Amino acid sequence: MEEAKGVVKHVLLAKFKEGVSESQIDQLIKGYANLVNLIDPMESFHWGKDVSIENLHQGFTHIFESSFKSTEAVAEYVAHPAHVDFANLFLSHVEKVLVFDYKPTTVCV
Repeated sequence: MEEAKGVVKHVLLAKFKEGVSESQIDQLIKGYANLVNLIDPMESFHWGKDVSIENLHQGFTHIFESSFKSTEAVAEYVAHPAHVDFANLFLSHVEKVLVFDYKPTTVCV
């Protein structure tokens, strides 16, 4: 299979610290979503909570996904001051985090 061209998905899994309220989580989600308005290379943002019955989440409770045109656009996003400021705030509320960037690939069968 050939590596996909173009779009890059930036995925973050998070487990919030004990004691972080739903209200605080809601505010963090709104802040994360607002980065789309502040950072041009960030094209979209989606999030959700784990709903799996398999119990393989390893403690992660929330997922956040952003889309970018290229790996260079992700690098620009990561270095942007608005992202740096938000990341410092966000990370102070999470117990653990996993970040994964990938290029969606279609398999033809």
